[in-house]
Amino acid sequence: MSEPGGLQGSTLPVLEKPTGDDGPGEEARPGAAGPSEHRFWSARRMPAGVVAALLLVVAAAFLYDVVAVRAHRSAMAWRSGLARQLAERPLDDIWVLVGAGVAAALGLWLIVLAVTPGLRSVLPMRRTHPDVRAGLHRDAAALVLRDRAMEVAGVQSVRVRTGRRKADVRALSHFRDLDDVRADLDAVLTDAIRGLGLVRPLALSVRVRRPGKKG
Repeated sequence: MSEPGGLQGSTLPVLEKPTGDDGPGEEARPGAAGPSEHRFWSARRMPAGVVAALLLVVAAAFLYDVVAVRAHRSAMAWRSGLARQLAERPLDDIWVLVGAGVAAALGLWLIVLAVTPGLRSVLPMRRTHPDVRAGLHRDAAALVLRDRAMEVAGVQSVRVRTGRRKADVRALSHFRDLDDVRADLDAVLTDAIRGLGLVRPLALSVRVRRPGKKG
């Protein structure tokens, strides 16, 4: 078992044990839809760490300066200058507007991170066991489809790109009729996608062409 955020960027399946009180009844059915079949939530460790570090530095600087003033020492020049600038600059000043825009953009970014699941590269899989939730990385899905496509007669090379909803397959065929190769690829890859066990099977797009002439 591992946390879903720990496998980001790998080509391994993601396993997650549910933390809720959902019973095994409906979720145990492979075709059942529910909250457990939504995308995995990212731990957001990097953004959280950056924000926490910045807040710690700023808070420590202000706290040190306030303690220094309470100890009858002069305030730091940067805090005195900042207070003077905030008191003297009008609200329509360009630097005030720029600072407000940057703060608003950062706040909006943090809100988006808080309300979106992330881990777009992990495709949720159907549940076959009530206590285990699995996900398949896009790169792993693309590798499976590529290996299956290379088994088709006439295929010289294959390039597969998988998104959240679609698998884009580009193949080169050095013999056989292109329509026959494409039909075989459609059949083989449709079966392969079904075998991946995804909650939402990927739509398939297949293109086949001849290799370019050398020289």
